[in-house]
Amino acid sequence: MDKSALQIARAAYQPKLPKALYGNVVAQEGEPTQSVADQDEIKRLFPNTYGMPVIKFVEGEAKEYPAINVGVILSGGQAPGGHNVISGLFDGVKKLNPNSKLYGFLMGPGGLVDHNYKELTADIIDEYRNTGGFDIIGSGRTKLEKTEQFEKGLEIIKELNIQAVVIIGGDDSNTNACVLAEYYAAKQCGVQVIGCPKTIDGDLKNEQIETSFGFDTATKVYSEVIGNIQRDCNSSRKYWHFIKLMGRSASHIALECALQTQPNVCIISEEVEANNQSLDDIVTYIANIVAARAADGNNFGTVLIPEGLIEFIPAMKKLIAELNDFLAANGAEFAAVPANEQRQYIIDHISAENAAIYASLPEGVARQLSLDRDPHGNVQVSLIETEKLLSEMVGKKLAEWKKEGKFVGKFAAQHHFFGYEGRCAAPSNYDADYCYALGYTASQLIANGKTGYMSSVRNTIAPAAEWIAGGIPITMMMNVERRNGELKPVIKKALVELDGAPYKEFCKNREKWAKETCFVYPGPIQYFGPTEVCDQPTRTLVCEQSK
Repeated sequence: MDKSALQIARAAYQPKLPKALYGNVVAQEGEPTQSVADQDEIKRLFPNTYGMPVIKFVEGEAKEYPAINVGVILSGGQAPGGHNVISGLFDGVKKLNPNSKLYGFLMGPGGLVDHNYKELTADIIDEYRNTGGFDIIGSGRTKLEKTEQFEKGLEIIKELNIQAVVIIGGDDSNTNACVLAEYYAAKQCGVQVIGCPKTIDGDLKNEQIETSFGFDTATKVYSEVIGNIQRDCNSSRKYWHFIKLMGRSASHIALECALQTQPNVCIISEEVEANNQSLDDIVTYIANIVAARAADGNNFGTVLIPEGLIEFIPAMKKLIAELNDFLAANGAEFAAVPANEQRQYIIDHISAENAAIYASLPEGVARQLSLDRDPHGNVQVSLIETEKLLSEMVGKKLAEWKKEGKFVGKFAAQHHFFGYEGRCAAPSNYDADYCYALGYTASQLIANGKTGYMSSVRNTIAPAAEWIAGGIPITMMMNVERRNGELKPVIKKALVELDGAPYKEFCKNREKWAKETCFVYPGPIQYFGPTEVCDQPTRTLVCEQSK
């Protein structure tokens, strides 16, 4: 295939590894663990994989390993660095024994169930090192949760003599990995299952998982274009740019981009929920900042909005929760209702409180709230044009204030949604190194006979040689939540902590950023040059780990 000059240069980049992984490795076990919540229920559901210790890899004695066959699956949405996880896994199993083989299941978990696979050889792997995307084997969103799926997967696993399966995915995909590990352990199939933490949203993390891979690259990509918009904004001085950013369940992306670019406004969904704010409260907050800047002669600015904001507004959250359950139970009947009658159908069939809120919404937003659910039964918030909703409501409020003499400026809005642009970017040096280390660590978890673990690499704001590699039991991250109208065990999402250092850093500066024009222009990701430019971690990580 044809390659750009950057692709050719990046192919030669050798990702860095923690010092302990360069030589012979031994697993050091910690204390037994428990789930983050609902301990009795999670223990009941996962009797064979619950309570296992956290693993840390340290340098050990040389040891010979038999050849092993490993399967790998890319699951869910793309995230920069996935190819390097596979590269690290490949190099790791080959170092254990050169006769080991790696099989890639095609187009996600469905490839395991449908027996679609290919062997990943050195010549294939070398084509994809340090590249973005998931195109080496493709990805998909098939959920592994049924016994017949596990058994169909077991057929091809036995046929290929696979001893371990590595699932690279987000919280839902790693929940599937945990369920699969428990099933195979209970049946004593001799099949290990290891997970790797992926999601650009940044909501798959805890003390042992510092960050999900792809978050670093995606936020750098978004911050570059936000900076570009802010440069334009500061040049023409006539538009307010409303920018929606990916992150349906948490505001990590918006917060990180705010720390990198210093916009005039950044809404944090978790703060909205904690303060029980209404949609009008948010609109009034933005409008006040617009009016204050206009009074200083600045009729321009930027507003960052998390993709999932609407679900964090308490009144809207109640409405959406009832809609999710109602449409899960009555989806077929609803689909049969003529499109022009669907709004009234919903109003007639949900609680009076929620019906009143639903009826008050603009037609377009109401329609978007009733669109088809995602595979997990949730409203597809990325389809809700929150950025337009907010700018329109701000415009109306400012028009009212103008009549009252409380607003003297001009207001014109531009709208943007940055999502897919960040998902398949070429990984930053941080993500290239981090992902390679995660894959290599997964090979060591397999070599040490572990199952139901997630690959973990910590201390990542230090030089890579000082990173700490190991594994965390997936059950340790789980709790019970309502999905598709049923209570199910799932990995608990990590939301922005309002007592956390990144949020506090934002709060310390946001009043100044609102009033003044303090824009920062990060520019494009740099791969070659000074370490402080090329290897810098996210501001979120630096804040969280600063002593």
